[in-house]
Formats: sequence, structure tokens, C-alpha cells
Amino acid sequence: MILDPETDLSFTRTIAAPPELLWECWTTPEHIKQFFVPKPHSVTSCDIDLRVGGRFNTTFNVEGNEMQNNGVWLEVVPQRRLVFSDAYSEGWKPAPDPFMTAIVEFESDGNGGTRYTATARHRSAEARQTHEQMGFYDGWGTVATQLEEYARTLL
Repeated sequence: MILDPETDLSFTRTIAAPPELLWECWTTPEHIKQFFVPKPHSVTSCDIDLRVGGRFNTTFNVEGNEMQNNGVWLEVVPQRRLVFSDAYSEGWKPAPDPFMTAIVEFESDGNGGTRYTATARHRSAEARQTHEQMGFYDGWGTVATQLEEYARTLL
């Protein structure tokens, strides 16, 4: 994948858990609740219809405030790649103010772990900059660490 430095944010990390397990974590609502937002924030609900055009809806509790995030899956490549966006909700209903499209990739590292890449694509350089200033690297990095810690409890 070719990144556009004007609109994309991305990082890659090796996670000590196999791709199949990380896939399961990312595609199962009960697992999503364990890692998807940096603690102490939490996911209070998650509804997944894992197919292109299917829903990926989450509700977060952030400092006592409930935040609803509805989206759809744009690409689903089993065990390898998930692409989702808040630009649409189920039924391809356009969102009034979309934030990003996320791409999560899982590749075996050859040693039982996963080369994990998370990318956020934005509609403008300004939206990308806002996301970076909000703490993309720290936040998504924390989520990756929480994912690894949680996945290892399932081994």
C-alpha cells in the first residue's frame, strides 16, 4: 500500500500473538471491548456484521461521556486485512461528518507473531493533522499494546 503523507497516518509493530488470534480479536464484539480504546476509556457496546457493507458500530465511554461511532466494513480479507470507515453507516448511508478510514493488516512474522500495521486515511491534510495532534500514535499504539496483552491471555 502506498501511503500519502499528506492524508495518511500509519505505524507497524510486531505483536507476540499469531495473526489468526489478532483477527479473532478484531472481529468479535466481546474481544473488541477488551482493547479497542485506550484505558481508562472503554467500549460499552459493539455490533459487528463482518462483510463488506456490514456494520461496525461501537459505543465508547470517555470520561463519563458516551460516544457512538457507526461505520461499515469496506474490505474484509480473512486473517489478513480489515478496512472500515465512519464515512458510511450500514446500508451505505453517508455520514454527515466522517473522520477517517482505517486499515488494519495482519502478517505472520515467521516466528509465531504478527507484523501488525494500522493506517488511518483522512479526507484532507487538515483532518490528518487534527488526528495526529489528538494523539494518533500514542492512542493507536496503546490500543496495539492492549491488543497484544489481551490476545496473549487467550493463547
